[in-house]
Amino acid sequence: MESGSKKNHSREKKEKGLFHVIHKVPSGDGPYVRAKHSQLVEKDPEAAIIWFWKAINSGDRVDSALKDMAVVMKQLDRSEEAIEAIKSFRGLCPRNAQESLDNVLIDLYKKCGKIDEQIALLKHKLKLIYLGEAFNGRPTKTARSHGKKFQVSIKQETSRILGNLAWAYMQKSNFAAAEAVYSKAQMIDPDANKALNLCHCLIKQARYNDARLVLQDVLRYELSGSDDLKSRNRAEELWLELDLHPSNSPLLSSFSGLSFEDDFVEALERVMNEWAPARTRRLPIFEEISQLRDQMAC
Repeated sequence: MESGSKKNHSREKKEKGLFHVIHKVPSGDGPYVRAKHSQLVEKDPEAAIIWFWKAINSGDRVDSALKDMAVVMKQLDRSEEAIEAIKSFRGLCPRNAQESLDNVLIDLYKKCGKIDEQIALLKHKLKLIYLGEAFNGRPTKTARSHGKKFQVSIKQETSRILGNLAWAYMQKSNFAAAEAVYSKAQMIDPDANKALNLCHCLIKQARYNDARLVLQDVLRYELSGSDDLKSRNRAEELWLELDLHPSNSPLLSSFSGLSFEDDFVEALERVMNEWAPARTRRLPIFEEISQLRDQMAC
């Protein structure tokens, strides 16, 4: 009888363990675990937010609760509230959680159309990389996408952030700034998506010959992601657009340098002057970027 009871207990324990694995719910009975149960098992986001708040207020896995709550709020179109929550309570989170909180904030800014805030935070993240403080001082970090873990290098992260910064400039129709930043991102870690965006920026500046050269790299499958169906379709659309413009517009091309805004140039000079002094923890990749500081948009 006792043996049967032990078997049942062992089976229940195993089933409980499988439940947590299948539903990706942490074990325990605190407010954070209850929040994750409401979010992932009961599919009740409103209840999940209540429990996330309880977790934050009681000090139960505050950094995870804050990030997860912001994600749920974003799904409920409560992004503004999520932004304020992160700004108000990130001080309760450890230093090694700040970088991931910044990533959540960037997504929230994008969702709310807060382009200026997004640009400022992306520049801040680039400065942390420049100072050697990103990834908590490590050369790589573990990232997750579609349930799979993989390693991201500082080089890849720098290119990714530059790409996001350039995209933000595109949303402000500052195509000259976007071009400059996309060019730097491509020098570090080139791919088809950034090349297509760079091509778009060049077309907007009537630099059709330069745009063709960039686009050809994608059409010839010379860049990572060139075989992606979405990239192929977009490349063909851009090529058709270029067919409407046989060559550069002489008038626009001769004045293309004027498309850089005065405040952009001033900000560029100010930041680059700030970064100019030699720093012992400066990463090699920024030595490469600084050689092109006249165009650098961060």
